[in-house]
Amino acid sequence: MLARFRKPALIALLAGVLAIQAPRPAHAEWPTFDAVTHFLLTQMQQLLQSAINRVYENITNIGNLLGDRLTQGFTQISNYQKAQIGAIQQVADAALMAQARTQRDVRNASIRDQHVPSPQACYAIDGGQAAEVSRIQAGQVAASINHVMDQRGEGAPGTPAFYGQAQSMSASNALHLSRYCTQTEAAAGLCTVSQRPNADVRFSSFHGADVYADNVGVNAANDYATNLIQPVVPAALRGDQLAAISGQDAAALRRGYDARMSLARGVLAHQIALQSPSVVLTAEQRRLLQARGVTAGNSGSWLQVMSLEVDRRVSDVGWASALQAMPPATVQREIAIELAFSNYIAMQNLRLQMQNAALSAAQLAAMAEQGFQRATAMPAPTVASN
Repeated sequence: MLARFRKPALIALLAGVLAIQAPRPAHAEWPTFDAVTHFLLTQMQQLLQSAINRVYENITNIGNLLGDRLTQGFTQISNYQKAQIGAIQQVADAALMAQARTQRDVRNASIRDQHVPSPQACYAIDGGQAAEVSRIQAGQVAASINHVMDQRGEGAPGTPAFYGQAQSMSASNALHLSRYCTQTEAAAGLCTVSQRPNADVRFSSFHGADVYADNVGVNAANDYATNLIQPVVPAALRGDQLAAISGQDAAALRRGYDARMSLARGVLAHQIALQSPSVVLTAEQRRLLQARGVTAGNSGSWLQVMSLEVDRRVSDVGWASALQAMPPATVQREIAIELAFSNYIAMQNLRLQMQNAALSAAQLAAMAEQGFQRATAMPAPTVASN
């Protein structure tokens, strides 16, 4: 492009120089100087060529400068764009990492909530442990009561009935007057009024609360069962009475009587044991009792522990609010615990039904025996010897 520009400029410049330097018409008297003219033309051409070269160089330098500046500008813009892309990538990576960490924390929290036991589950486990321990202790209490009362009912040596029915009746009266003397009996001069008059004949002594307050309450419940089932024990068969034929017949009937009495007393002893204080209450169980308005002691019974577990899921505000905030897995565990308690109570009901079935069977046998009528006295068979 510069070459095309240079040729027209050179031609125009030469035309101007020739127009300026053109020789005047020669006259005959003036000589012609060809050498000088050629020199001047050569100098003018060199000067013109030098000017054109300088213009070309300037134009070239300007083009190079513009090219360099444009190149640097485009390069800088490209660098900015690349840096911007890198920055956007870093921001995106940081955002994705932060989001991943947030999702991980949410997942960890969900896993924690799904697998960490709630306080309500801990309370239920403590209640289950207390229920089982109290049941075992109640079994031992019932066995102790049955051991003592069976010997009394059988008239074993050392008991009042062993010496006769009068002694048995006297012992029963003495026990009542020493523990449960009433105002009437005190007025008759038989005893001093007790703090619990007639407690041995009142149902409230047997089943007035979920737990007996102390050993005095347990004794009152046991004395009520004694007056309910067997207030006076018949005299025991011993000595010559037991050795005679009639004594043997009476002993057979007495064993049937003792078995029925032992069954009846055993059922009541089992219920007394379930209400006896036999396990230490937890802090949560004492809190529930205080919420009921009941003075909470240190010990509780099987019946009280089970009652607290049932009532806690019905009337306790803390359990209800905790249930609202429980995640699904915790709710499922709570349902499983409640089903376990239901199965446990069903098992206890099965044991009680077995006792009731035994009572029904004994009652049926007694009724059948009473209904059996001997038509006539049958003679004793004679066995002839060969």
